[in-house]
Amino acid sequence: MLRGLYPGRFQPFHLGHLSVVKWALERVDELVILVGSSQESHTLVNPFTAGERVEMIRLGLEEAGVSSSKYFIIPIPDVLMNSVWAYHVKLYSPKFEKVFARNPLVLRLFKEAGVEVEEPPAFNREKYNSTLIRKMIITGENWENLVPEKVYKYIINIKGDERLKEITRSDKILNY
Repeated sequence: MLRGLYPGRFQPFHLGHLSVVKWALERVDELVILVGSSQESHTLVNPFTAGERVEMIRLGLEEAGVSSSKYFIIPIPDVLMNSVWAYHVKLYSPKFEKVFARNPLVLRLFKEAGVEVEEPPAFNREKYNSTLIRKMIITGENWENLVPEKVYKYIINIKGDERLKEITRSDKILNY
């Protein structure tokens, strides 16, 4: 049995992420979905908690008909030394033989750790982009069609859209 690893922050889990999961599962029997920066939440870059991201991923995959027997979702905190990150991941994750990633640093670190890497297609990256989706949430643009329907409803239900808008506000007085 071949098992792959797909690391990401999933802030939020969107249709591009879903496409990568489905694509990766055509190449491996099981996939470990690694939820990075699990210690961070309530910031502009990492607004959702690890638990919320696990829920989003599970809901998105369920909606897409991906069997829960085909994947694991593992949260992992950051380690502040890139040179040991791949080994850090191995401490938190079930065993895997291949890594699927587009991030050049992630690809380099796993190559140096002796793990096979494969870069998935971009899957409309200019549209399916968590940074862009967070910006759209903040500015009140329509982002509903960029995430699985259940993920959209979940974010609205936990008031994640309100959270993002509130954390962008400032209490500073600007003196020019």
